Amino acid sequence: QETARQVRAAGARATIIHRHEMGAMYTPVKYTYALDDAEIYSKADESGKLVDQKEFEVFNGSITPGNHTLSVQMVYQGNGFGVFSYLKGYKFIAKSSHTFTATEGKQIQLKVIGVEKGNPITTDPKDRPSIDFRENVVTDKDSVKTDATPAKK
Repeated sequence: QETARQVRAAGARATIIHRHEMGAMYTPVKYTYALDDAEIYSKADESGKLVDQKEFEVFNGSITPGNHTLSVQMVYQGNGFGVFSYLKGYKFIAKSSHTFTATEGKQIQLKVIGVEKGNPITTDPKDRPSIDFRENVVTDKDSVKTDATPAKK
């Protein structure tokens, strides 16, 4: 008599989600993601249609347990109006990376958010584009534990 056994797949899983939260002064024109120096996602659209997708999945798959580095570059076209109309001719680049640990048998979720940092009055428009990383480890279907506080880079 044979007994069927379920064998859980070894390794870890990662889900990487992109979220756009930049203000109207910046239109995204290119996103590039690399995991451990290997490009996993790149999309460019000079027409401004990238702004229509507020949130989307960049990666969802198996990764080896251990430390990994996610590098992100977001390129924005200036969308100035009024006293900021000069921004229309400028491109702004936000670059950052985040190191995380993938744990055997667990799924890690990384949310990568394009945000404006600083104050609209005192922060120069070229210094506002920024990237935040939010990390959650999913231990099972119903339980989500925040593993790290948002890291501003």
